[in-house]
Formats: sequence, structure tokens, C-alpha cells
Amino acid sequence: MHSANARARCTVVDELIDVEVAYAKPEEQALIPLRVAPGTTLEQAILQSGVLERFPEIDLAVNRVGIFGKVAKKDTVLNPGDRVEIYRPLIADPKEARKKRAAEGKQMRKGGGRQPAKGDAGS
Repeated sequence: MHSANARARCTVVDELIDVEVAYAKPEEQALIPLRVAPGTTLEQAILQSGVLERFPEIDLAVNRVGIFGKVAKKDTVLNPGDRVEIYRPLIADPKEARKKRAAEGKQMRKGGGRQPAKGDAGS
């Protein structure tokens, strides 16, 4: 016979929600599946995941966080299936990086990387 206590424990476990905590560096990525209680906040999930111990460079006072690519506050309550993301600080100005990529792309295309198709002049 099951006690009321055992039934209560089962109910709590059944009510846990599945979320993921993600952090990526250029050379290493982590996607940590986690079961948390309803009402768990983004920050609580990060703390429970162990990601801070695995990546000591993460500073929640500095690093921005979000859910599915959208910046969110640390006190945001999670929904089932949410992917919590910890973002690294930018190392380059996005405008400058775009300009650099565009310039490199133009230089690469100047060499005429296109092969003439059959029937084109010169074939």
C-alpha cells in the first residue's frame, strides 16, 4: 500500500518540466538537459545545470542570457521545452565584422571563380 507521502512525491516528479541550458565557445559547446519544477526561473535553471562549474569564465553579472535566441531577464519563469542560453560578450563590433566579411567576399569573387557553362563563348 502506498502512503500519501509516496503519492505526493510521485506527483511532484510527474510535474517536472524538461528544459535545456546551452553555452557555446568556439571550441566547445554544452547542451545540458534538465528537469525542473514548474515556476523555475532562468537563473535557477542555470545554477541547477552545473554549467557554471564546467565553464568558470561565465559571470552571470556580465553575460547576457536568453531563451531561444531572445534576451530575457534572469527572473523569467521557464516553460516546458525552453532552451536557456548564456551568451558570451561580443569580441568584435558587429558592423566592423560585417564590413570585413563583405570586403573578403568581394576579393574572393574578383578572381572570376565562375566556370564558363557549356555553350558559353570561349568553350
